Amino acid sequence: MHGNGRPLTGGESRVTFEKMAKYVGENLQRLHNDRVYYVSEKMLKLAANISGDKPVSLGTCFRKFTKSHRFRLHITALDYPAPCAKYGVWIKPGAEQSFLYGNHVLKSGLGRITENTCQYQGVVVYSMADVPLGFGVAAKSTQGCGKVDPVVIVVFHQADIGECVRHEETLT
Repeated sequence: MHGNGRPLTGGESRVTFEKMAKYVGENLQRLHNDRVYYVSEKMLKLAANISGDKPVSLGTCFRKFTKSHRFRLHITALDYPAPCAKYGVWIKPGAEQSFLYGNHVLKSGLGRITENTCQYQGVVVYSMADVPLGFGVAAKSTQGCGKVDPVVIVVFHQADIGECVRHEETLT
């Protein structure tokens, strides 16, 4: 990010931390080409010695700002919020492939959900073996999931690890 990397503005920091708080609670931060990267200070200092005016990336891409300045969480950030996520959804093995192809999670594919998950809460989606698969937004609360038909969407898809293959040319 040498040259083009800059610290986040107050508004960009606020949006980033608000979005991340939905996944990890109250527990980043260089901007380059509308993408926010998590970069340690040590790594940033080392990178300052690298010449070049158009580096591809440095650190871990957490998210991208869209042209309308909305926030899109990148799947490359999954390793950071997954171990300490406040809210999670575990999906059955039969629903994993569907989720990894970008589809929402139906009630029939829901293995379990963290207690007290509110509707529209950001969640980390896991396999039943506790492998993080991606991000989602709860379409139903924990209580609401218990009394719906099997074909009702319970988690809206946001990002999944399959994107690393499907969109590898645009992930940085």
